[in-house]
Amino acid sequence: MINSTDRYLPQSSRSQINSEAGNFAHPVRSRWRHHLAALVVLCALTVGSALAQNTPKPDWGTADIPSQKDRIFLVTGGTSGMGFEDAKALAAAGAQVIITARNLQRGQEAVKRIEEEVPDAKVQFEPVDLADLSSVRALSQRLAGSLPRIDGLINNAAIMAPAERGTSVDGLEMQFATNYAGHFVLTAELLPLLRKSDAPRVVTLSSVAVHRGGINFDDLQSMQIYDPYAAYAQSKMACLMFAFELQRRSDANGWGIQSVAAHPGIAVTELVARGPGLDSDSGRRWLAMREHLQTAAQGAIPTLYAATAPEALAGAYYGPTGEQEIRGPLGLATIPDQALDNAAAAHLWNLTEKITNTSFPVSGN
Repeated sequence: MINSTDRYLPQSSRSQINSEAGNFAHPVRSRWRHHLAALVVLCALTVGSALAQNTPKPDWGTADIPSQKDRIFLVTGGTSGMGFEDAKALAAAGAQVIITARNLQRGQEAVKRIEEEVPDAKVQFEPVDLADLSSVRALSQRLAGSLPRIDGLINNAAIMAPAERGTSVDGLEMQFATNYAGHFVLTAELLPLLRKSDAPRVVTLSSVAVHRGGINFDDLQSMQIYDPYAAYAQSKMACLMFAFELQRRSDANGWGIQSVAAHPGIAVTELVARGPGLDSDSGRRWLAMREHLQTAAQGAIPTLYAATAPEALAGAYYGPTGEQEIRGPLGLATIPDQALDNAAAAHLWNLTEKITNTSFPVSGN
């Protein structure tokens, strides 16, 4: 049961309505149909009211971040763009921040920049290649030996629309590997550290691109047809479905994780230059409109809200609320139909465990 309001509801609220309505799904006498209709309307009004109370303040910004003193965050892709802005803002709020990326020199430069801008910043760099699952596991082992816990994991790193299909060392299409599968494995590997926190959060970045494509289970690795932007949209849809499924499994298994999704709208970062290139058709269009787009700092706001705001909802999806959600005030983002398909999300999760040889713990572990 999906309606236009449901597209903005957190997963827990949609599940409550669907579960209660589903109790009456078997054939009943006609009078029960009236009870069902009344129940659905009542639930929708109740949830709508609760949702309005939890809608983010539109002008929420870095000044609204509560103190993050004594909290530990890991930000993937933290050397530039939104990841860098996330790391800087968290450090300014008092958090200990680990930024990760592939390039050691860029990592060291990012740490230096943050230290110059944020007095007494506690920030460090750890190298990782998300497209190499052995590198992801090595990072997790290093952190397990050096950190008491992780309070927040921000799955931010991404590549976008390389012209030619590439494959990771594990044989996965490169965008699927970097944007989604690497983060899936990283979250699984860091789950023991996250569970040592008293209030752990995992924030996973999606994209407005999810409205232009979805998961193609018949050609998940784009081996039959490679369309750069379709592959990007698929990887970001996978991230969104992962964020929702992580919350469902956390609830079912008692992991205590608050999983939240976010997207930046369209922000001015290095994503286009390092993906399709500025001399491509899409690159030239992007250059022509960039003055109307979000800055990297503006694009980071939904992620920072999801990671730090006490009122951020588990299983929710945050982003800009302007035209086509490209930019604008912070709010609840529109959820595409496929991301609302719990069965498809569970299938993607189980399939990803198989192709990455990764498993999340079962209940009680």
